[in-house]
Amino acid sequence: MKLSIERAALLRSLNHVQSVVERRNTIPILSNVLLKAEDGALSLATTDMDLEINESVAANVSEAGATTAPAHTLHDIVRKLPDGSDVELSLNAEGTQMIVKSGRSQFKLSCLPTTDFPEIGTGDLPTSFALPAADLRALIDRTKFAMSTEETRYYLNGIYLHQAEQGGVAVLRAVATDGHRLARFEMPLPEGAAGMPGIIIPRKAIGELRKLSDDAADSIVITLSENKIRFAFDHIILTSKLIDGTFPDYQRVIPEGNDKIVEVDAKLLTSAVDRVSTISDGKSRAIKIAMNGKLMTISASSAEAGSATEEVEVNGDTDIEIGFNAKYLLDITSQIEGEGCRFTLADPASPTIIQDNSDTSALYVLMPLRV
Repeated sequence: MKLSIERAALLRSLNHVQSVVERRNTIPILSNVLLKAEDGALSLATTDMDLEINESVAANVSEAGATTAPAHTLHDIVRKLPDGSDVELSLNAEGTQMIVKSGRSQFKLSCLPTTDFPEIGTGDLPTSFALPAADLRALIDRTKFAMSTEETRYYLNGIYLHQAEQGGVAVLRAVATDGHRLARFEMPLPEGAAGMPGIIIPRKAIGELRKLSDDAADSIVITLSENKIRFAFDHIILTSKLIDGTFPDYQRVIPEGNDKIVEVDAKLLTSAVDRVSTISDGKSRAIKIAMNGKLMTISASSAEAGSATEEVEVNGDTDIEIGFNAKYLLDITSQIEGEGCRFTLADPASPTIIQDNSDTSALYVLMPLRV
């Protein structure tokens, strides 16, 4: 194997693939990136056995070949090379070392056999459809904050993606919940997605996909089965195993009898909650919201820090006092892109629905706190 490549192009691809590699690995080959040079391109692949990223980048290949090298070490080397430089990669005669040259710099990295590198067998992926990159980013951003981090409830550690029906129209719906809040986002069902199985995409795959999608072109092709999913765009393919579990019946969490409606400017509310929560107790982050006619009073207190209150004008005519976790509330209100935000409440002990007045595609449910 022998090739030369622009440092910027190689660094961009290494940035994409190296983040999958765990810093501490009991299996040495999982610390490595698989490098294949052929037909004027260098392909790079990394995996942690659950998630795999494969990317190809243009290169001047003078000798085709393949090897594996330490991913983080190679990334650090290329990152520290001068801007605008070219990088030459080659193997020694035995194939046990990869030589990295750039200008007067030279590094020799230990290699492991390519036959040791595991690849996630994709098998048959019968469902295939395309989503605009902007729609996929919105789907992730509107729901990912509500994913659980509890290992015991592993089936909540991801986003549940499935086909549903809303007002007689088929939709692609994403749901995430950690038991304290729930986020639901939907869009018209893309062509080819009809009949897809309900799947749970793991947290790590969601994080990597979100980062990669920032550089994505117009459309992302999604293919999936009941246990694997693949995202393909530009020269990148991300393949992930799915969470093997049953997502709970989230519809039961969404209240239907809430009859108290209050509308408020989302940006004013977010700023006010952020300021008042400075005083809130560090563990519960509890704030109290009191609705009194046309005013919403937000307050917090703690034995150590003192107390804070702030008033915000609202549209509505209801009297209710309810407590929330300030961080959970801010996670939701920061997703409201329109000016108006609607709270649909019942009583201080029941879940509250929060929605964007100008966008019905997203719905949030927040459990109250006792304050």
